[in-house]
Amino acid sequence: MVLVSVLYPNQPGSRFDERYYLDKHIPLVRQRWEPMGLTDLRLLRGTATPDGGAAPYRVVALLTFASADALQKAAAAHGPEIFGDIPNFTDAQPVAQVNETLG
Repeated sequence: MVLVSVLYPNQPGSRFDERYYLDKHIPLVRQRWEPMGLTDLRLLRGTATPDGGAAPYRVVALLTFASADALQKAAAAHGPEIFGDIPNFTDAQPVAQVNETLG
């Protein structure tokens, strides 16, 4: 199992169309990648830092894949379409990271 974190920075003046993201982008991700090993997708909205400051990330998506191989195959098959859709909802550059469980 691998967990991919996709973090969308909460930059002043950046655009993020949450409605498009939820209504169009996420269904596209599910449609393309669930048959290829996406087993879970969780979405988090950044609200604040613990001290009450602005959240550094507007949205965090956590995508769980059955294996690293499934992730690689899904990205190769549909990555250009999914990544190409990002400018339709944000002008911020997302930060993506592949994670393994530590314990």
